[in-house]
Amino acid sequence: MEIAKIRELLGADADGLLSHSAKVPKNRLHLPGPDFIDRVWRDSNRTPQVLRSIGALYNHGRLRGTGYVSILPVDQGIEHSAGASFAPNPDHFDPEGIIKLAIEGGCNAVASTYGVLAMCSRRYAHKIPFIVKLNHNEFLSYPNTYDQIMFGTVREAWNLGATAVGATIYFGSDESKRQIIEVSEAFEEAHELGMATILWCYTRNSAFKTAEKDYHVSADLTGQANHLGVTIQADIIKQKLPENNGGYNALKFGKTHPKVYSELSSDHPIDLTRYQVLNCYAGRAGLINSGGASSGAADLAEAVKTAVINKRAGGMGLISGRKAFQRPMADGVALLNAIQDVYLCSDVTVA
Repeated sequence: MEIAKIRELLGADADGLLSHSAKVPKNRLHLPGPDFIDRVWRDSNRTPQVLRSIGALYNHGRLRGTGYVSILPVDQGIEHSAGASFAPNPDHFDPEGIIKLAIEGGCNAVASTYGVLAMCSRRYAHKIPFIVKLNHNEFLSYPNTYDQIMFGTVREAWNLGATAVGATIYFGSDESKRQIIEVSEAFEEAHELGMATILWCYTRNSAFKTAEKDYHVSADLTGQANHLGVTIQADIIKQKLPENNGGYNALKFGKTHPKVYSELSSDHPIDLTRYQVLNCYAGRAGLINSGGASSGAADLAEAVKTAVINKRAGGMGLISGRKAFQRPMADGVALLNAIQDVYLCSDVTVA
């Protein structure tokens, strides 16, 4: 995809996104690139086996060798119910359809449940890196509750040939302390077995949503969630794209600093996302933003916009699922390729 097409998809936002100069200069960050493992991870405590697994994620699919990643995540069968997730495209009730989409779409990896990846592991684990999502929020309990519980073990993920494991923590929830302990122990075991780790760093508390704003997507709160995530040694952080800021001040809890809102961020989406990157140890752990729910005809433009924001902010890529798997295979592949094209386009630079 040429820059002209990207501009067309961005529409009225094109100039504001492609010409923005970030508040935090990029020379403060460790930016993605072909040498990221040698430049950043080599001096860490990650073992050679973990470095090999991280390298496998970086060096597969259309973005191989760039330092950027495009991941297909399909754990929504548990998180949102299989009917809600797969009815738009019933091919994905079959786990093989999920893996085929990731391969055809040129993704670096496929992330899904233990059951999905185990069902097809002998056929595909050597063809595309597997990321086994260990915990989930199941929605069959009534009334619905919000808690991440373990559905599989690290050892099971390793046995089926996984390159990495993933997990979610609901930071701010009543269950967060237990989840932090469970996931930190799982990540330690995964690193001992040579697998990489990816953390879905979500905030979850009814108090975070006010009548005025939803601070679950506030840059300061999600940034702190990222900082907790890298503290328990997540190699990659998955986070929702920020939509506002000032959660600490509006909710009047915790501690923050005025410079967070004056010198380190602004209302611009690239600055808000750069603050998320800054909290990932200044980019030493890569930030991948989620693609969000499918909204229909606008999905392609929204996906490209999210990719532009993430890349220009200093992020490492996108993990986009529903926009791709809830449509026919060819359309899903085209959307994934459009996301990847943003990272392959040299005219879209880091702000």
